[in-house]
Amino acid sequence: MYLRRLRDLREDKDEKQTTIAKILNITRQQYSLYETGKRDLPIKFLGILAKFYNTSSDYILELTDEITPYTTKKN
Repeated sequence: MYLRRLRDLREDKDEKQTTIAKILNITRQQYSLYETGKRDLPIKFLGILAKFYNTSSDYILELTDEITPYTTKKN
C-alpha cells in the first residue's frame, strides 16, 4: 500500500507530520490517519503531495518504483 511510501517520503525530507498537514491545510491528527491507513487519502491530496515530494502519484501509489516524476513532451 501507499502508506509506507507516504511515511518514507516524509521522513526522507526530514519533515514532521505537522508540516505536511499544514501543506494540506488539515490537522496533524487527520494526516496521521492517512499515514496509518485508518482513512483513505483523498485524491486531491495525492497531487499536492506528489508535487511537494517531486515525484509522481504512481510512485506514491506503488504503481512504479521510479521516484522521478514524469516529464511532458513539449511541441
